[in-house]
Amino acid sequence: MESADVSQAAIVAFERAFHLLAANESGLMPETEIRPAEDLPRYDDICPSGGGAADAGLLDRAVMLKLNGGLGTGMGLEKAKSLLAVRDGQTFLDLIVRQVLFARRVTGSHLRFLLLNSFSTSQDTLEHLARYPELGDPLALELLQNKVPKIDAASLAPVEWPADPEMEWCPPGHGDLYPAILGTGLLRRLLDEGYLYLFVSNSDNLGATLDPALLRWFADSEKPFVMEVTARTAADRKGGHLAVRSADGRLVLRESAQCPEEDMEVFQDITRHRYFNTNNLWLRLDHLAEALEKNGGLLPLPVIRNRKTVDPRDKKSPAVYQLETAMGAAIECFDHAGALVVPRSRFAPVKTTSDLLALRSDAYQITEDGRAVLAPERGGIPPEIVLDSDHFKLVDQLDAALAGGVPSLLHCRRLEVRGPHAFSSGERFAGDQVIGG
Repeated sequence: MESADVSQAAIVAFERAFHLLAANESGLMPETEIRPAEDLPRYDDICPSGGGAADAGLLDRAVMLKLNGGLGTGMGLEKAKSLLAVRDGQTFLDLIVRQVLFARRVTGSHLRFLLLNSFSTSQDTLEHLARYPELGDPLALELLQNKVPKIDAASLAPVEWPADPEMEWCPPGHGDLYPAILGTGLLRRLLDEGYLYLFVSNSDNLGATLDPALLRWFADSEKPFVMEVTARTAADRKGGHLAVRSADGRLVLRESAQCPEEDMEVFQDITRHRYFNTNNLWLRLDHLAEALEKNGGLLPLPVIRNRKTVDPRDKKSPAVYQLETAMGAAIECFDHAGALVVPRSRFAPVKTTSDLLALRSDAYQITEDGRAVLAPERGGIPPEIVLDSDHFKLVDQLDAALAGGVPSLLHCRRLEVRGPHAFSSGERFAGDQVIGG
């Protein structure tokens, strides 16, 4: 890692993760050690009118950072997922830039904009950002994610793969935000320049905007860390949830990998554990600096042990561990950290082509300031789309099926497509529809 010029902060974080792996620390969080998170503040209570006027003074001290390390390989992409077209040729990244420039224009502030890129997404993203000279030097907008060695599952040594040495490395998950912002010196520079508030969200979640009302509430709360959560539905039951650790009353994030098998049924009980992490986080930069210093330059996050093959396309290649951390898990590292229940509209990520079809349809509207919002007729509920994975798993397959135009989903509750189908702009789906099969 030193010979690859990986920062000392990233090395310290990796050393800790590796020692936990070598000690076979499970990181399990039994149900007996936690209780449900309850009585959380709600967005509708703190922002009863649905928002408020932007405060230029606060925006001048705010940083909006988008996680942009993903390639979208699950949908067949080989470039930054944020460069995927959403509407009228506009990509996720174009719409995010529109949000930033709109906020600056209407308030006269200089909202700081950053992207956490990986070594896989950096070049494509920086080339695209060059279209926006008003943003300044694209390199000044980038926080580059670290890389860490893949660990040979048999020997626990760094794996060797001469056929493609780049495959010996992997990104360490978005929990790497903390070593990256420390190790590059960016955290200190931001504080020296007067920035205090950091809002972080995923680049594929156009519902996650830097809401001025939320910024005001977060600033007034004086909390070091706030996680936006929203209500779990049946579709979310296998995902992680927020809880309270009984021993010290701290909020914690429990992922399925941290749940003992005997507790899995209660883990998936959405009436007991009601909230999940949207990955929209608010941090006070001064408190982050203090927490990192207190812990020797790292945050002691739970380690996610992903077992894969060194070449993900060759299942016969050696088995490896990829050690990752999640940035939301840092909620347990701060005294007086909080959570806020937000509307589902602030969580609209695109993980599959089904999500992308819904976003491209008239079920969503793109606002002047670059937000993707559900059409008023939807009543805040997105359509449920189920596309046949044999024919629609890849973006290229969806694009081919939409050659005749995007159908109307404005009044569709659920659409299931079985087998191939060529859509057209003249199609109108309403209620529950099943095509083919």
